[in-house]
Amino acid sequence: MAEAPHTTARASSDLALVAARDLTVAVSRLRRRLHELRGEDGLTPSQTSVLSRLEKDGPATASELAVAERVRPQSMTATVAVLVERGLVRREPDPDDGRRQCLALTDHAHAWITDTRRVRNEWLAATLQQELTTEELSTVVQAIALIERAML
Repeated sequence: MAEAPHTTARASSDLALVAARDLTVAVSRLRRRLHELRGEDGLTPSQTSVLSRLEKDGPATASELAVAERVRPQSMTATVAVLVERGLVRREPDPDDGRRQCLALTDHAHAWITDTRRVRNEWLAATLQQELTTEELSTVVQAIALIERAML
């Protein structure tokens, strides 16, 4: 006997809710653990996010960063001040408008990002290899591809 369409839809909806909850918990735990690996750096998640954005998108004004990060300009000013003070971000004249300043990563920031990624990737790869079978690792890779597809 085939299930009624509404029963199948309900089961799919329930399964999606369980998957969403479990994935959120797993991602939160992973983020915390990855942050702990470089906890001595003292950067906040907001500061780390700005560094990542500047690396990905290139130089930007503080206003552009505030919009992209969805924070108030005053909050971004405080975030940027710490990054400049720590030698991770430098101010440079905006090539399109000399009255404005762009923010760009320093060589120190590029080295920090590279080192941080290396440490995190090495830890995660070693942990996955130690805790999972080859078949399970393959399943993880497939699951990540599905999650990425769903997020498009």
